[in-house]
Amino acid sequence: MNVISDRQSLVPSEAEQGFAIDLRHGLGFVARNRMAVADITKAVSLWRLAFTLSWLDIRLRYRGSVLGPLWLTLSTALMIASLGFLYAYLFHTEVRDYLPFLALSLVLWSFLSTIISEGCTSFVQAEGMIRSMRIPFSLYIIQLLARNVLILGHNVIVIVVVFVAFQVPLTLHAFAAIPALILWLIDGAAAAMMLGALCARFRDIPPIIGSVMQIAFYVSAVMWKPDFLGARGWFLVYDPFYSVLQVLRAPLLGQIPTTATYISALIYSVALCGVAWLTFLRVRHRIAFWI
Repeated sequence: MNVISDRQSLVPSEAEQGFAIDLRHGLGFVARNRMAVADITKAVSLWRLAFTLSWLDIRLRYRGSVLGPLWLTLSTALMIASLGFLYAYLFHTEVRDYLPFLALSLVLWSFLSTIISEGCTSFVQAEGMIRSMRIPFSLYIIQLLARNVLILGHNVIVIVVVFVAFQVPLTLHAFAAIPALILWLIDGAAAAMMLGALCARFRDIPPIIGSVMQIAFYVSAVMWKPDFLGARGWFLVYDPFYSVLQVLRAPLLGQIPTTATYISALIYSVALCGVAWLTFLRVRHRIAFWI
């Protein structure tokens, strides 16, 4: 169980472990940083436990099912196939060009939006474990990321099938997707950490986040290609969802994102990580009382 300590009884060893929950209002910035870093360090060292819990989550979700997690792949494939031909007709574009773009966009967007939406409840859903076990808060964030990476692994099958069917070549530009994927994981962890802490206190935030994600889905060039806007697409770099999506999507389609897109994605990512870290420092010791 997490330790609740007062100002006088908190010992350095407890703070270094990162499990202590202080009740003090005057805890310094350095001490909060030390405890938060210890929390994350301990959680990373328990990555095997995080992956085991994430795999258990998926197995419990599809308990009793014949196909199990493969239902995720089938449902994604059916949605891409049905929407791909329909929107290719509506946009007056070639299915050969549009369907690979749509398959990649929908799978990546599903990964991104699921992390954000599940991040809102990352601490609330772990209420039982937080109250009964001595586990770093960051472990639940790693568990969330691991679970969605496993689900992404299932859905990648759909992208591979579409790329092979339409003979989409993978060029050397695809290597640029590796740092972009790392950036995604860092951003996902930061978003889940920040939203998980805030939503534990303010339960009205998840519906707001859901509405924001719906709007972002339609304005961030997920269903439609950025090329459709031509010169009028200059404003897209001001959309954080588009910038973060494009730095991973474009290399896999054989393109290199513009410098403005990279700069935009990095600026938004640094801002997100900074705000998430300050939020975690501020409210970490209160999460156990809010859930």
